[in-house]
Amino acid sequence: MQHQRPPAYEQVIQPGEYLGMLGDGQLGRMFCHAAQAMGYHVVALGLEADGPTGQVAEQYITADYADEAALEKMASMIRSVTTEFENVPAMSLKQLSYTTRTAPAASSVAVVQDRLVEKSFISAQGVPVAAHAAIRNIEDLDTVDAALFPGILKATRFGYDGKGQAVVNSLQEAKQAFSELGGVECILEAKLPLAYEVSVILARNHQEDIAIYPVGVNKHINGILSSTTVYPELVPQDIVLEAQAHAKKLAIGLNYFGVMCVEFFVLDESKLPDGDGQPRLVANEIAPRPHNSGHYTINATTCSQFEQQVRVMAGLPLGDTSLLAPTIMLNILGDSWFVDGSEMATEPDWASVLALPGVSLHLYGKAEARKGRKMGHVNIVHHDIDTLYQTAQRVSDTLHLGAELNRG
Repeated sequence: MQHQRPPAYEQVIQPGEYLGMLGDGQLGRMFCHAAQAMGYHVVALGLEADGPTGQVAEQYITADYADEAALEKMASMIRSVTTEFENVPAMSLKQLSYTTRTAPAASSVAVVQDRLVEKSFISAQGVPVAAHAAIRNIEDLDTVDAALFPGILKATRFGYDGKGQAVVNSLQEAKQAFSELGGVECILEAKLPLAYEVSVILARNHQEDIAIYPVGVNKHINGILSSTTVYPELVPQDIVLEAQAHAKKLAIGLNYFGVMCVEFFVLDESKLPDGDGQPRLVANEIAPRPHNSGHYTINATTCSQFEQQVRVMAGLPLGDTSLLAPTIMLNILGDSWFVDGSEMATEPDWASVLALPGVSLHLYGKAEARKGRKMGHVNIVHHDIDTLYQTAQRVSDTLHLGAELNRG
């Protein structure tokens, strides 16, 4: 009997073959590490050949992400392709999809590249979002509901780490912020009474299986993620189940393939008006890629978010997402090189950090430390929660991260 060959998206891509990465940053670097550990080779395409990804990928193509000739060259070398950031042109993924397996698909990425489209999509799936309004020109601000103040004005495209947005307490502040953002299309979101923020990291493969990671609690400093903490008792179980259910619904609605993150706001119920029907859990945004808040998975789970990304691309079964031990991830910014007002970069005290139990250091290979630039992260794992927090605080203090770690 003649056996039919399985459809292209069901074929397993074997170790030894080439996978593609669109991007040149640290997420691409950690993807390369995971792929290479499993025996795969990587072709990366990006703007910086000496960036975090280019330093470790076997092959690197220096080109704009929309360069058709470069994309064709990449496609001729690889079996499957992914991306490390949401602003890769969707049409580039579309072009690659004609000859290679893409994860995620261009159609999925296109939805989350525009905050207005993303909000409409999330709401259409029955997942709560903050009250908001489209601001396409400055005159639109004159017609918005006063209930949107205080609010956050965000550019609909190309924002990250607190950039491309501003807190606005009044119509006058909103008009000034709109001008400072360059008059680009924006979304005005009502500012919500936050108790805390959580992240859900999941993976969905082309067989439509879903693997979901434990929910992490995020803290930010100046709009940049500072820490993610994960252990079973940290978030009430009803919030965990609701957040995971919402995230799965969004992945299915997007027909998403790959690793993605959904950020949720957990609202402070004591600050909500009585009887207004306001949900306790509100979706903030979707990241169509591995996420900073999922870096803890490298040391605290059997299968990291980056290995999971490789598995989806290669058509392999999804990996185990169980938490091996309570964990805290701390971001390292370039500020750690400039302490006590110094303008001269000084190498942080890595030895003291690595002398602590349960600590793993991950640096991204960036040549120059700059204030506010993500340079690496530290994962701390420990079965005793109090020791976990104490160790994380010592790491933060030693590296001058400014994080305040406590169980409260």
